[in-house]
Amino acid sequence: MIKRPGFPARLDLGPAQARPVRAKPVGTALSPGGIGLDSQAVRARMVQKLAAQGITDAQVLAAMGAIERHRFVDSALVNQAYEDTSLPIGLGQTISKPNVVARMIELLLGAKKEPSGKLGRVLEIGTGCGYQAAVLSVVATEVYSIERLRGLHEKARENLRAFRLANVHLLFGDGMVGYAKGAPYAGIIAAAGGEAIPQAWVDQLAVGGRIVAPTVMANGKQALVVLEKTPRELKQTVLEAVHFVPLKSGIA
Repeated sequence: MIKRPGFPARLDLGPAQARPVRAKPVGTALSPGGIGLDSQAVRARMVQKLAAQGITDAQVLAAMGAIERHRFVDSALVNQAYEDTSLPIGLGQTISKPNVVARMIELLLGAKKEPSGKLGRVLEIGTGCGYQAAVLSVVATEVYSIERLRGLHEKARENLRAFRLANVHLLFGDGMVGYAKGAPYAGIIAAAGGEAIPQAWVDQLAVGGRIVAPTVMANGKQALVVLEKTPRELKQTVLEAVHFVPLKSGIA
């Protein structure tokens, strides 16, 4: 068994420490003060729409229904939280559409799972506001999430604090180099698109694992790419066109 690195931990290229997030168990009703939103009913309708759009994995649908998306957007945008649209989260970044989050996690779950039926350790590139990390926490045994923008890293920490997700570890650092101390990963998922999938991610992926990431194609446009690591080769599958923020190196 691979020993999990101890925490707090420090990324090689990032000055901040990684800290586990603590909060209420998923599924507990959480109602933000002053917001008259029956999120359980609205989430149920969102899940129905996701199923109608082609999301079939029961684990993914359950996870999308369990996590309150309105807790990850600004209060002025709460009424749009469960619409199938991306929303600004600051610093020029966005929270992905629910359909995109569900689609990418469903693709990730095609990787080899643990005996528990969950995906093993997952690396997320681009924490953003923390929403996708929270959804991943329901379907994976452990989630490492890296964010290069300090402002978003701190926002995600604040957003996730109330959920008490002991299996989520937030890291501030350069996502392009991954996080070797947590490797190997059963899955790696990226919220930003580059010219190619970084070799560091491939090196840190377990045999039988998958990388799901937007990637810039020859025509200059992004497409969703699934990279599977088999004992003999890397198998790449190019799927539908997508539009994500550019993948960048360094921290800011």
